[in-house]
Amino acid sequence: MSEFLNVGKIVNTQGIKGEVRVISKTDFSEERYQKGNTLFLFQENKQPITLTIKSHRKHKNFDILSFEDHPNINDVEKYRDGILKISKDSVGELEENAFYYHEIIGLEVFDEEGKQLGTIKEILSPGANDVWVIGQNKKGEKDILIPYIESVVKQVDVANNRVDVEIPEGLID
Repeated sequence: MSEFLNVGKIVNTQGIKGEVRVISKTDFSEERYQKGNTLFLFQENKQPITLTIKSHRKHKNFDILSFEDHPNINDVEKYRDGILKISKDSVGELEENAFYYHEIIGLEVFDEEGKQLGTIKEILSPGANDVWVIGQNKKGEKDILIPYIESVVKQVDVANNRVDVEIPEGLID
């Protein structure tokens, strides 16, 4: 069985013409939701369903999708809360210094002195650049938030499960 990557969650229907509102978990919504692309819908206690994208548009913070052979709201209402995934095999090669979330989460983070800071547990996308959340290995210590920018993230070595960072003064109190 091939592996799947989460690209979004259907949170509601949109209008009556079979469109759904999706909160996306992908940086590449334009590519992922191209007309004709295949997505897999995962729902609790059900077999995954294969869906073919008929249309995609942006609306506020949502991606609005419609699927082939799903012309009205009754066809898609049952998909609410379903998770949309793509096959890991359909993930393309990225340009240099670009990574998929699943490659980054779980990597160990080391500062410029080689001291281990913790493990990346989440990636936030608040605006201009992503922010990596580093869970410290000691209990009770606050997470460290670092911006994913060249001056801070010096090297990402996915093969060796390692990220080297240079922490600017004052970033960690």
